[in-house]
Amino acid sequence: MFRAAMRRSLQESDMSVASTRFLVTKIAMHVEKLKYTIWAADTERATHFYQTCFGGTVVRQNPHITEIEVAGSLIAIHGGGEGKRTWTGLTFQVADVVVGATEIVAAGGMCEREPQPEDGEAPHLAMCEDSDGNQIMLSRAR
Repeated sequence: MFRAAMRRSLQESDMSVASTRFLVTKIAMHVEKLKYTIWAADTERATHFYQTCFGGTVVRQNPHITEIEVAGSLIAIHGGGEGKRTWTGLTFQVADVVVGATEIVAAGGMCEREPQPEDGEAPHLAMCEDSDGNQIMLSRAR
């Protein structure tokens, strides 16, 4: 009964389903900001890592979450993580991934192996982890 009434209502209205779809794509949601949330067993340690390694600036902090701005993007560090290796998909583009990998280790993170040259070019990718086991990548422009 409800479906029939809705169908009739759509048929009687001035807007077809196609024009409704058009309106949905024309009137998009306003996004105020975009942030990527990671989990940390030790929020203080993770905050220090992103500040030290990437020059991050804390823009908001409370007992549950810390938001850090890095290169115009926000990373939210949420407490309660297990400290285990976790894939994030976060990629930081830097000029030199070999130097960057060294800086990650110096800041308390790790890289399982040295970035490797590829096809006669300098390394363009380094697979690393932050101080709480969140896997991150360094890349360089190609």
